[in-house]
This record gives sequence, C-alpha cells and structure tokens, in this order.
Amino acid sequence: TRPRTRPPSGILASAIRAGGLRSCGQVRLACPLVRVRFDRFYTYAALIETLEAWAAEFPATFSYEPIGKSYEGRDIWLCTVTNTESGPAEEKPAVFVHAQIHAMEFTGTTAALHLLDHLLHSDDERVRHAVDTRTFYVVPRVNPDGAEAGLADGRFRRSSVRPYPRDEPEDGLHREDVDGDGRVLFMRMKDPNGSWKPHPDDQRALIARRPDDVEGDFYRVLPEGTIVNWDGVTIPIARPLEGLDLNRNWPADWAPEAEQQGAGPFPTSEPEVRALVEAIVARKNITSYVGYHTFSGVHLRPWSGHPDDDFPVPDLRAFTIIGEEATRLTGYPSISIFHDFKYHPKMVIKGGDVDWIYDHLGAYAWVTEFWSPQRAAGLSEYHFIDWIREHSPEDELAVLKVADELGEGYVGWYPFEHPQLGPVELGGWDLVRFWFNPPLSRLEEEVKPHADFALFLALISPLLQIRSFEAEPIATGAFRLRLVLENAGWLPTNVTEKALERKAVRPIEVDLEVPEGARIATGKAREEAGQLGGRVERRQVVWWNTDHSTAERTFVEWVVEASAGERVSVVARHERAGTIRAELVL
Repeated sequence: TRPRTRPPSGILASAIRAGGLRSCGQVRLACPLVRVRFDRFYTYAALIETLEAWAAEFPATFSYEPIGKSYEGRDIWLCTVTNTESGPAEEKPAVFVHAQIHAMEFTGTTAALHLLDHLLHSDDERVRHAVDTRTFYVVPRVNPDGAEAGLADGRFRRSSVRPYPRDEPEDGLHREDVDGDGRVLFMRMKDPNGSWKPHPDDQRALIARRPDDVEGDFYRVLPEGTIVNWDGVTIPIARPLEGLDLNRNWPADWAPEAEQQGAGPFPTSEPEVRALVEAIVARKNITSYVGYHTFSGVHLRPWSGHPDDDFPVPDLRAFTIIGEEATRLTGYPSISIFHDFKYHPKMVIKGGDVDWIYDHLGAYAWVTEFWSPQRAAGLSEYHFIDWIREHSPEDELAVLKVADELGEGYVGWYPFEHPQLGPVELGGWDLVRFWFNPPLSRLEEEVKPHADFALFLALISPLLQIRSFEAEPIATGAFRLRLVLENAGWLPTNVTEKALERKAVRPIEVDLEVPEGARIATGKAREEAGQLGGRVERRQVVWWNTDHSTAERTFVEWVVEASAGERVSVVARHERAGTIRAELVL
C-alpha cells in the first residue's frame, strides 16, 4: 500500500499557509503536526483532512486507501500503520480495528483516530517495537453516510441510510427535531392515564408509576417528533425508514428479517459490510480484530449465538486471558455476548462480526463498547442490558447527577407548542450526547486506554524468526543446509484451534534459492514446516499437562551441490506470523 498523494487541502493546506511545519522523520517534508481532537466529533471532511495530514507527516509509516464505497457513494478508508523500512505491511502479523459501523456511535471514530495518533506520534519503546514488527489496519469510519446524517440532524439511526425493509415511511410518530435546536429529545404531556411521574426529589426525572399509584401528576412520554397520518387519537411509534443494522449483515449465523431485524436481504448485501469482509479476507496476516462501538463500558467476545462449551478449550482459555488483560488496561469488564449481553433472554444475536471473524477465519475477535453512564455514576452491581430495561429511581437520580456535573446529557423540560399535539414539554435525556456517546468533556479520558489494548493484541501475535541458517560441507561441492525457525510470539502461528478446524490457515512455507548451475540434491525448493506453538499454554510450571517441549521451534534441511563461495538464500513465510529472509555464503 502506498501513501496517498494529494494536493494539500484542509488542515494540511492551512498549516502550510500558517507556516506550522516541521521535519518528518528521516525525510524532511513540509507538514503540520496534527493530533486527534476530543472537543468535537469528526465530520467526513475533517476525517479525510486528518488522514491526508498524517500521510504527509509519516510517509514511511502511514498510508490510507479506499476499500469500497458506501450506499451514498462515499469512500470507506482503510489506514495502514507499520514501519515499511522494516518490511511491507502484508509480511507482518496484523491487528484489524474498525469503528462506527453504527451511525450515532461517533466515539468509535475518535477512538480509532486516537489509536492511529498514538501509533504515529508516541516515542514509547513498546509502540515503536510494535510498529516495526507488526501491522495495524484501521477503518476509522465504516458507515460515513449514517454518521454524516446523524451529525447533521441529530436524529437517531441505527446504521445505513438505505431504506429497509420498507421503501416508504410507516404511519405514526417519526423522531425528529421539532423545535430546531439540533437535538432530538422527548415530549411529555400530563395525562391521568400516563405511565410516568416526576421523582419526588427531582421533578425533572421521570420514573415508572407504581401499579397502585393514583395520586399526583402523571405523564405520557413520547419521542420528540411529528405524526404521519394521525387519526387524532392513537399514536403508534413508526419504525425508522432506515431499518438496517450493518452489524447483523455478516456471513456467520446470518438470519433473515423475521429472525434478526436489520440483517438485510442476504449476508454482505450492504456495500459497507461487503467492503469490510473483502478487505479482511484479502489480508491474510490478521491475527486479532476489534470493533469499536458504544455504549456499556465493556469488552465483548464470541459467541453471540452459542455457549462457551462450543469453544475449543485452548481458544476459550486464550480469550479469557486476553480479556483479563483488556480489563486491566482499560477498566472495562470482559464478557461473553451469549452469556452476559443478550437483549432478550430467549433471543441471540445473529450475523455479527465477531462470530464471523472467529468462526470462519479463526482470529481472536472483540467488540469494545465505550462509555458506561452507570459506572460514571458509581454503580457497579448491574446487568449491562437489564439495567436499561429496569432500574431503581435512586439509580436514575445517580446518573442524572453525573449529567449535571458534566453539563451535558439531560435537558430540563420546557414548554413547546407542538403543531399536532398542542402544548407539550420538550426535554429529558439527550440519548446521542450522553448515552450513545460520552459528553465531550469525558471523551478523551474514555478512549485513551484502549490504544494499549490494541497494542497488546499486536504484541501477542505469532512472530516467525530465523534462529539460525548454516551450511556444513559434506563432500567436495556438496553442502548440508540447516534452517532453524522459531515462533517468538505468545500465540501459535495458527493463532486459534478454530483456524485449524476451519482450514483457514496455511503452514509455514520455506523457499530455498540456489545460484544458477547449483542443484538441490535432497529436499525441495519449497518445503512446508507445519505450525509452531507459542507460549499461550505455558502458565504454570507445576501443571503436569504443561508442554515443556520446543513446540515453538522447527528446522528444515537440504543437501545442495554448489561451489564454495556461492550464495544461497531462503524465504520463510507464514500468512499470520510474517515473512523472513536470510542468505549465506557456502
């Protein structure tokens, strides 16, 4: 992948005009020092300007390229970070990160850009080692159409702007910004049969009316919006015209609309998901994967639709260890989607990304859900999904207190003359600015630790190395060659047992090149060297099933007929563990 070359524009052009230039690495270039911003969410234009600037600032380390186009024709950008002076990206083990597949989850894009910023600008020895020896693929915004629409009007969309499964809107109340303040909040009206009443300690907060409650003021609550074809009596809530959920459109365990809402007409039917799938399949060096989402403040692992008993035991143990480190680094718990994150106790998520990455490709796959308002409020003992469905009035006040302290997230009720309903009050929770994303004042604090988790995933990957390459004369004009290979990574070269089960990974391949006129007398020009173990299963010396053998090491031998002083070379490659080269003089 080559860095993009464009005429300077946006941030880059502004910095050049302002004289904000500096030396960039070993090549002296006129380029600005651009850092990720946390005081706003990125528009599509600002995202591209940032990538342009980094490509100019770090030509040997950073590049970006389109991997497809969105439904509305916007490019979907994939960024590659690695030190190309130590080898091309495709010859190193890789981590793949993508963000904002869901329209309103802007935090993911900021987190992805922060990861890129950290990899490019940090002087930390571990970061520089990772950039030298590994590759990072980052798609900072999978769903540019949904993001642009959400930034423009504040209306919640799940994913793509494509109408689905209907082409025309339903009758009923459609969410929209009726008073033009850039927010889509709630509407409340006094109603003796209303389901809600003000909290006695804070009249702003609405809590559920008790079953036997008959005293006081009660309210009916509706989403802010207008009603299409209103009959003057009933107010159905219309489903959004844009009914797709791009994270249900992946190939593994895909199900149609009747089983899984928003999954699309067939797996990878949507251009955004197809672009991701094709980009991932084309990059055989991917060993780990993370999707950036909001919200809940948690790391999610497979399965979505199967219990942990379905795992190969070594893979589940590795997932557990990786999850423990993710928690140590970020403070977020690490849990199973199937066991701990169901939206309904009798339903499972189908067609998601992590199941496909793990089940079909055999790589370790995670979803990071940024931001927990509950944890920010000091709550700890709660279920990630069930709490949203039902929690105590005291919890409601605790979270409201956090919104007050941060100055964003809850809007006090104010009167408004609705064009159809007459006098109402607007206000309540700002779902996009407090629940689906942290307030901007908390954004940097929330995303920063997660670059360390991506770094950890890179550094645990398998890493093929040449331990020795030697020649021994055995007769006049004949030499025995021995190449010793070693996996220096924590994970085995196959990464997971699932990869072997699915035949998703090839063995190590070694090519021997001899000079013209020489001959390989024993062995072949291309040899297969199988898979090499890692350190993942070595955790207790006294455990009697610990494999203390040299499972991470192997060798290949040849007998070559050639003249002394001639050169021979080898290339050893593994799709996931990297490519290495060596030569020697006979």
